[in-house]
Amino acid sequence: MNKTLRFLAVPTLALGALALSGAPAMAHDGADHYQSTLGQINGSSASGTITVDVTGNQAHAVLKVSGLAATFMAAPYPHVQHIHGGAQGVCPAPSADKDGDQVVSTTEGAPRYGGIVTTLSTSGDTSPAAGLDLKVAGQGASYTVDRTFEVNAETKAALEAGTAVVVVHGLDLATLSAAGQAAKSDLVPELPLAATSPALCGTLTAGQMKMPAGGADTGIAQETGTDTGALALGGGLALVALAGGAYVVRRRSAGSEA
Repeated sequence: MNKTLRFLAVPTLALGALALSGAPAMAHDGADHYQSTLGQINGSSASGTITVDVTGNQAHAVLKVSGLAATFMAAPYPHVQHIHGGAQGVCPAPSADKDGDQVVSTTEGAPRYGGIVTTLSTSGDTSPAAGLDLKVAGQGASYTVDRTFEVNAETKAALEAGTAVVVVHGLDLATLSAAGQAAKSDLVPELPLAATSPALCGTLTAGQMKMPAGGADTGIAQETGTDTGALALGGGLALVALAGGAYVVRRRSAGSEA
């Protein structure tokens, strides 16, 4: 190599090294990332996003929703929300309504997104047993649930299989059909159907990089029928309405129905 070529080679290599050092890191951060943009169900006008980042046995979930029904019996509306799994992993279409009341109830959609695997509670228990605990439900029309919890095997399996579906429950009674307004909850007969029926739904899909809070627009997996998961109380618990708009969770006696 002559002197001129040797002179040119050195800065060329140096510039290449500088370019590589300034490139963004592409290495995986050790976590598995999932996200969804939640779609409307049953005439809901709400919207929402969720991200779930799993590292080992720990999950960090950030759920943001807005436009939900704001009040219920003159109090902030308690919206329960869950990760469902073990079924088809899709959200319900209107054809899931089998009784003609124009509302896809929780049990009508259960074959599509399955039962509760994680309760996205605001604090405390995240197991299916907390599924209808209104004390740890989201409150009002807009709120954020941001928390870290131990992820169970059922939730991990659903996430990895692509069948994990997030559902936010609670509709505005006034927006339902006459039949829907008159119907009782398929889970808690003391409450109207609107109280426990799905309002938002989205299938959690895997991503390669951690998403910013609020999630990314990943689309909604929806079949030509329904997707709803039974709100399993677990441990024989039932939600009971009391006078004055208060609610308690009580253990059902043997032979009773939720």
